[in-house]
Amino acid sequence: MAIRESTPSAGASTTGAGVRGSDQSRRGPGALKADRFTAMTIALALIIVFLSMILDGGSPIVLIKPAPLLLVFGGSIAAALGGLYRSEVGSVRSVMRRAFRAHQQTSLEQDIPRMVSLAEVARREGLLALEKASSGIEDPFFKKGIELTVDGTDPEEIRDIMDGEIDALQERHKVGARFFGDLGGFAPTLGILGTVMGLVNVLSHMTNTASLGTGIAAAFTATLWGVLSANLIWLPISNKLKRASEVEVRNRRMVLEGILAIQAGASPRMIEARLLSYLPQQERARVQRRKAA
Repeated sequence: MAIRESTPSAGASTTGAGVRGSDQSRRGPGALKADRFTAMTIALALIIVFLSMILDGGSPIVLIKPAPLLLVFGGSIAAALGGLYRSEVGSVRSVMRRAFRAHQQTSLEQDIPRMVSLAEVARREGLLALEKASSGIEDPFFKKGIELTVDGTDPEEIRDIMDGEIDALQERHKVGARFFGDLGGFAPTLGILGTVMGLVNVLSHMTNTASLGTGIAAAFTATLWGVLSANLIWLPISNKLKRASEVEVRNRRMVLEGILAIQAGASPRMIEARLLSYLPQQERARVQRRKAA
């Protein structure tokens, strides 16, 4: 495809400013605010468990025992870390934060108007004008795709390069989801181990029958914490990370298709229709209402 060189006109500058303006809104407080929904639902599940215990005549205070907590939480984390390379351990904290971020959910809605604006610039001023019009984009993936387009890279080569980036992204995300999935697998097993250790301790003191019931109850505390932490904390976080990865990969695919369509000279309206097809119906309607306003 021939690339037409031209000097950006006032219209192109305006469009470029619009692209930068939408990117500034992406970096605003609303784009980076925490997603409290996952934390709230986990807290709600824990409250329901403890409330059920109280209604049954028990007390959650009896569950606060240092030994079972240390064994289940400390042992599970140590065992899960053992499945990682040492270089991957430092990424666990950032992966944990990813589970409670909301900005990826709205990324598609923000990228579609930006992509349409770039398509308008490309049709009016040529592909070289995209370099200036996209100067405010901070997303490395998006920016790299535009740079490859401006450089006149073959479409198939762009797809290969960007698909490689997406594959690498998925592999990084799998590390975090697998870590919390492993926690969900180790915790119940260590809970059972704690119960067995507690029962061994109780049976070794059979002469003290007065404390027999208390000792058995304390032994089963480890199993309770293992099952509870796995099903109400670790596995929900693992599932959230998997879902967040799916959303981000979907966004990357959309960006790639938009960039290739711009390079092929597709009309902004056709590009918008193609990108909207990536959104669920409810989000698609929200984007169209925002455009109408």
